[in-house]
Amino acid sequence: MRSRGTAIIALVVILESLAGAQAPSSSPNQAPNNVQKGSAMPGHAAGPFDVKVTPQPADEKVGDPSVGRMALDKQFHGDLEATSKGQMLATMTDVKGSAGYVAMERVSGTLHGRKGTFALQHTGTMTRGTPSLTITVVPGSGTGELVGLTGTMGIRIVEGKHSYDFSYTLPATP
Repeated sequence: MRSRGTAIIALVVILESLAGAQAPSSSPNQAPNNVQKGSAMPGHAAGPFDVKVTPQPADEKVGDPSVGRMALDKQFHGDLEATSKGQMLATMTDVKGSAGYVAMERVSGTLHGRKGTFALQHTGTMTRGTPSLTITVVPGSGTGELVGLTGTMGIRIVEGKHSYDFSYTLPATP
């Protein structure tokens, strides 16, 4: 059984390796027709963000304690002025350079002047040193002026500074 410390180290390695991985280049899905009337409007948002990752204590009653669990606390700046809170799970394997993480976070703020909340789902893997990262808006999670939001987000970490690149589709305002 791997130790909790090993899982936390795996998380750090995964995040650093995935930082250069991009979100899929395909265009985001169109918003469902029953969400809001009006044509879908593609958009792009970018800017820096600050993140605080706090290790959470293992709970022997929930899952395997070798899976690292972290609390996420983010502040987005630029085209997306928002905060988010979430949770991340990470683990590594016995195969050198192979590991994975998943995370869910709830974002609350303003995207190009439209206020609301939405959820992001992260799936990151590293297969023998080759990273893959997908961050997707959870379908139907948009609230307020962000109802119908779909999209994908990429992250970059350069010299310890984080930035996001968010391609999205949002129904036109009525």
